[in-house]
Amino acid sequence: MAKYKHNKKKNSAFLYETLILELTKAILKKDLELKNKITKLIKESFRYDTILHQELKLYHALSKTQNVNPHTAEKIISEVKKRRQGIDKKRLVVEQNALVRKIKKSLSAEVMNNFVPNYKSFATIYQIFNHRVPIKTKVLLENWILKQMSISPEEAQKQKMVPIDNLVYKTFTKKFNEEYSNELLSEQKELLSKFVSSFVDNNLQLKTYLNEEIKRLKTELNKVFVMKEFISDNEMYNKAKDVINILESYRHKQPGREMVQQVIKVQSLVHEIKENAVC
Repeated sequence: MAKYKHNKKKNSAFLYETLILELTKAILKKDLELKNKITKLIKESFRYDTILHQELKLYHALSKTQNVNPHTAEKIISEVKKRRQGIDKKRLVVEQNALVRKIKKSLSAEVMNNFVPNYKSFATIYQIFNHRVPIKTKVLLENWILKQMSISPEEAQKQKMVPIDNLVYKTFTKKFNEEYSNELLSEQKELLSKFVSSFVDNNLQLKTYLNEEIKRLKTELNKVFVMKEFISDNEMYNKAKDVINILESYRHKQPGREMVQQVIKVQSLVHEIKENAVC
């Protein structure tokens, strides 16, 4: 498929998703100040009355639509392009430039180097919106988007399992691991590693790891019921039971950010119990 230069700073969907990724990191690091700063930036920049919000909805209309017939997909693409023509381009550029400046000033220029899982779709849609892209190239790009919108959920899952470029993936994982290397337990680092790479294999490794890790955590927590500290403290005893029930409930749920966050907390709890409690 023909390609045209992609400018991430002018891609509203990329700007939104890279901020969501930074927000996820802040939550996992338990950095409340950073979390609030990013949340405020997202809400201010993509509030309902902004052009950024308008364009983001158009990106999502194409990138999040699946399993529709080709005729319907074609009509959606046509309507999205029509609405994109009606957007105030000058105001859009002003809002995008302002957001990029805020990201670099209040967060870091490295935020723009985040690997966003849906990057290929966003880059393709950006080129469809770009009037400088040659007509033939644009038609080929629209055909690719149309196929993605017409794809069945089963086929979409198969495509998600195709490995992304090794260099990009290794660079992304290396940066993520370095960021947490001095703050987390070894089991927490491993869980985060599975989490950040889960888009590569449709969560397969993450699911496998969580199944085994949750079993281990439940086993360790069950041991506390014979510890002196817990037998003599009803509140601690009941809280341990509540945590086990939460872990048990994860058997029927798909892994996601909130689950990973909770399991990391339980990992810390189990580590503290093993370090400090006396049987």
